[in-house]
Amino acid sequence: MPDTLHSSDARSSLQRILVLAAVCLAALVLPLSFTGPAVATPAIAKALGGSPIALNWITNAFMLAFGSCLMAAGALADSYGRKRVFILGIAAFVLSSLALAWAPDILWLDLLRALQGVAGAAAFSGGMATLAQEFEGHARTRAFSLLGTTFGVGLAFGPVLAGAMIQGFGWRAVFLCVAALAALALATGLRCVRESRDPGASGLDWPGAISFTAALSLFTYGVLGIPQSGWNSRPTLLLLGASLLLLLAFIVIENRVQRPMLDLSLFRYPRFIGVQFLAAAPAYSYVVLLVLLPLRFIGIEGYSAMQAGQMMMALSAPMLVLPFVAGLLTRWIAAGVIAGTGLLICAGGLLWLAQAGPGQAVAGLLLPMLVIGFGISLPWGLMDGLAVSVVPKERAGMAAGIFSTTRVAGEGVALAIVAAILAALVQARLHGLPSPAASQLAEAAQRLAMGDMPQALQLLPQASHALLLQSYADAFHILLCILAGITLLSAAMVFGFLSQPHMPAANRAAEAEAA
Repeated sequence: MPDTLHSSDARSSLQRILVLAAVCLAALVLPLSFTGPAVATPAIAKALGGSPIALNWITNAFMLAFGSCLMAAGALADSYGRKRVFILGIAAFVLSSLALAWAPDILWLDLLRALQGVAGAAAFSGGMATLAQEFEGHARTRAFSLLGTTFGVGLAFGPVLAGAMIQGFGWRAVFLCVAALAALALATGLRCVRESRDPGASGLDWPGAISFTAALSLFTYGVLGIPQSGWNSRPTLLLLGASLLLLLAFIVIENRVQRPMLDLSLFRYPRFIGVQFLAAAPAYSYVVLLVLLPLRFIGIEGYSAMQAGQMMMALSAPMLVLPFVAGLLTRWIAAGVIAGTGLLICAGGLLWLAQAGPGQAVAGLLLPMLVIGFGISLPWGLMDGLAVSVVPKERAGMAAGIFSTTRVAGEGVALAIVAAILAALVQARLHGLPSPAASQLAEAAQRLAMGDMPQALQLLPQASHALLLQSYADAFHILLCILAGITLLSAAMVFGFLSQPHMPAANRAAEAEAA
């Protein structure tokens, strides 16, 4: 009898390890699906063409679909089965990645990227819920720490892997690589993950999910069109106005439904508000650089995709170590103080990077990138724990869903806003050229902001390469200063709100343990 129990425990332990491996593999492909196409964008533009807005949607379609569907996918997992949502999500991710490898044009590529984002949200939400069921106590903490490390590995090595794939086999190999890893996660999950669901779940808040997703999409599309149409153009105002109306409708819906997708009463907790600022801060201080810097390195400075990927490691490599260090520091220093200090360091790195114009030595770029990576790594490992520790325990699941949505959807919005600002800054620097047409100047500015120097020169034959390079350098300098200012403001908000002592008594001790 004891031998039988020992054998059963061994099988159970092995099964949990395999479940963790399946979820971590699924988590690994998500940062690869973000950083890889960012490095591949110049190669995709050469192969498939497309307008600047269409090229921006290569990244934005994935991020917006992923971020806006996270809470909905979590509710579906609780209602219809966590394994079912995880398996369907990762299977759809495999199929969409394979289809992306054979996308015939930029429109299909953008549509498939949106589908890939929806599938990624289902896989991520289902996988997170599955881990929460399989592990308890300290084992659960270790499992989620490993999951966070997996994300760090994907962010650190994704650009290098993408650069190697592009240089050796072309940009389509990036999506084939992602599909292969996701297929391995699918095979492991089918074999090992057990089904579970919440018997008290009441289904999905469809009106809330639809209005939230539509509001985000219209806002992003409107912002992306600003450099070409202008801030006061009718299409821009209509899109932004419709987005605002849908957001108001979402708030009304969430206040009236019995089981809302977003419980707005959580915003009564000042520390919860501080966590939302913390969730949004990396979008402007770190995530946008994962897209903008490869475009600059490849399109403006002439590095190869492989070289650009290697340089990007300076930005993400600290993610492999420092989140663990930050977790250890919470024994002596409050998590909010560590997070705010990290944002201050990140702002300093952004100001330093702003001084490094195109054409400077590689060391002049890598050192400030390391500082930015160092700074953002400090709050990165603490954010998820803080998200659930600043509200009553029984509402931790909802808080985690809101936090994840704020973080990922905010990244999509940030990418759209930053791309529009950079294009507008470039266009302002080009206004002294001899009478180009307004539409021609706007498109050239967008092309230059996307790193497409040859197309910008073709649109502005009266401009020299040196003039366009200087215009881009000035615009990028100002943009980084703006991002540093946003990061400083975020640090102030984090210090202000997370220093509030008022939080549920039952959760005061949970903050350090969760972090």
